[in-house]
Amino acid sequence: MHQGIDPTSLPLDRRYALMIGAIVPRPIAVVGTCAPDGSRPNLAPFSFYAGVGSDPMCLMFCPANRPDGGEKDSLRNAKPVAEGGSGAFTVSVATEPLIRRIAACAEDLPPGSSEFELAGLTPATSVKVQAPRPLECPITFECRTLQVIRMAPGRRGGGNVVLGEVVWIHADPKVIDDRFHVHADRLQAVGRMGGLAYARTADRFDLPSGRAALSPSDGRNPA
Repeated sequence: MHQGIDPTSLPLDRRYALMIGAIVPRPIAVVGTCAPDGSRPNLAPFSFYAGVGSDPMCLMFCPANRPDGGEKDSLRNAKPVAEGGSGAFTVSVATEPLIRRIAACAEDLPPGSSEFELAGLTPATSVKVQAPRPLECPITFECRTLQVIRMAPGRRGGGNVVLGEVVWIHADPKVIDDRFHVHADRLQAVGRMGGLAYARTADRFDLPSGRAALSPSDGRNPA
């Protein structure tokens, strides 16, 4: 029998543990931002992240508030210009060859220090937005911030949704074909599981959608 859980009865850390353990695997957004004047380039990984739609092409990532209730650097930099931010960010794909350097970017550095420098990643200039991007990542989306939705302003761990429209894409031609299909085996994307665990994307299977999914047709599909 299932256990019933009222989320309001759980402390914040237990809610977080349940979410990151159940919502898996999660893609990792490697988010590049900078201050409105172009200074203080910042790079941080976020696994509360998703695509929103393809028309217009939009992405979202979700930086939680700091323990003191303040905004993380990525949120402070990416929020709309009218709210004091730069109004832009980049999202790069986390890959297996780069994952150690990407994970290093989660370090809480003192002001003036660079995650790019710590991780040995190269800050590259974007085409249509001011935010930097890591040159080594095979796919990067340049985004213009559309909106920030604040779930619990000023509260420790409060959630925020940063919604952005993709205005430019950088893609290594080795990972895409002429129809813009991505070669998963060449991309080598990595996802987050619960705790400190990560997941590779090398073990894959094909499966039709709809009624056809109920009838396994070959050994590649799960029984």
